[in-house]
Amino acid sequence: MSFLEELRTALGPTQVLTDGDLSAWELDWRKRWRGKALAVVRPGSTEDVAAVMRLCSAHRVGVVPQGGNTGLVCGGVPDDSGTQIVLSTQRLNRVRSIDEDNLTLTADAGCVLQTLQEAAYARGLLLPLALASQGSCTIGGNLGTNAGGTQVLRWGNARDLCLGLEVVTAQGQIWSGLTGLRKDNTGYDLRHLFVGSEGTLGVITAATLKLAPQPAATTTALANCEQLDQCVALLRLAQSRLGSGLTGFEVMGQHALSLVAKHFVQLPRPLPAAPWTVLLEYSDTEGLEQATTRFEGLLGAALEQGIVNDATVAQSLAQAQALWQLRESIPLAQAEEGLNIKHDISVPVSAIVDFVSHTDAALRQAYPGVQLVNFGHLGDGNLHYNVQAPTGADGKRFLDEQEHAVNTLVFDAVAARGGSFSAEHGIGALKRDELAQRKSPVALQLMRSIKAALDPLGIMNPGRVL
Repeated sequence: MSFLEELRTALGPTQVLTDGDLSAWELDWRKRWRGKALAVVRPGSTEDVAAVMRLCSAHRVGVVPQGGNTGLVCGGVPDDSGTQIVLSTQRLNRVRSIDEDNLTLTADAGCVLQTLQEAAYARGLLLPLALASQGSCTIGGNLGTNAGGTQVLRWGNARDLCLGLEVVTAQGQIWSGLTGLRKDNTGYDLRHLFVGSEGTLGVITAATLKLAPQPAATTTALANCEQLDQCVALLRLAQSRLGSGLTGFEVMGQHALSLVAKHFVQLPRPLPAAPWTVLLEYSDTEGLEQATTRFEGLLGAALEQGIVNDATVAQSLAQAQALWQLRESIPLAQAEEGLNIKHDISVPVSAIVDFVSHTDAALRQAYPGVQLVNFGHLGDGNLHYNVQAPTGADGKRFLDEQEHAVNTLVFDAVAARGGSFSAEHGIGALKRDELAQRKSPVALQLMRSIKAALDPLGIMNPGRVL
């Protein structure tokens, strides 16, 4: 019996796809890479995943775990060899339990993030992980890449919200580690090996996540600043006045928002264009009136100190959602505008201004007329510092010819300030060579030792990360 026949026997013939249009699994979200899968396999349970992994181990077939296929570093699609299977977790979509007293939620890896947010909300609870792709990304992928998003300032990355995991190993064994404990010092913390490993060590099949009480009130505002250092000063003032109630602090450059205005003309713009616009969110146990008063007090002080020159506070949930939609539409507007060189970088907040001013000037000198699409999570030092071709130039040609040189310039500037060239998107295949050049030899050797111990045959997401 052939490998594919054994898969069909284990899962049923309808769950092993080899014919027809498989682009939903073979084409990455940015449409930069189209692979060729030997098959797309859709297990419906953890036991199914274990059966698939035992077969892949026996036949030495490469496995590419895939959730919502919303990744940005070509880490969740197969290569073009036609020898790897895509293991889709989409059928692993059950919310297993919500423990209101323990403030935890346990769910299958294929659950869409927004579905989990809504399940928690229905119980009066909050799942703090929030991403622009939350309507299609899955919690297994979020954990596999240690996703960040817009709430990291208050709640941390996906890793910080994960208490336990269930994982199928490369050999097809099931590790059941779905604990809801906050304290458990019983040896190595295995979950932290798999969180952020991008499917190279095993297949995450379920997770137990931290929840929090729903805030009594959430208030959102926009503020305009003339200089980036004023945005940093506003962050410092907001942290001193709002403390842990400051749950979001996003910065958007003028060109980034101009693309939104160009491609999404229906979206309202409550403030005039400015060099920098900040989106702030405040959530707390106070009532809406008290929270709004405190927020308006912060912005009033910022206006008096000359930190901001204009601001507006959302007066309803609909207005707050509209403000967030401006921020979340930037990547979509970039896609409409054309190909660009994306950077997901982080530096200490104290180095943000120096990094941007230095790197902007260097890029404009090297590529006159270059367009810089700068936005991101200023509150935690993570910028999406993207570079588009000069006005009138061919975007694809600029990407093909200049990507390496632009990346080198940007990443050298990041490294000089103690930063990271991959803040929240991961390594995948796109940044693998960069990791090999920029990570310390000791760190790389330790990673390879872990990989060899857990996946000695090298079948887990081969060619990714290492």
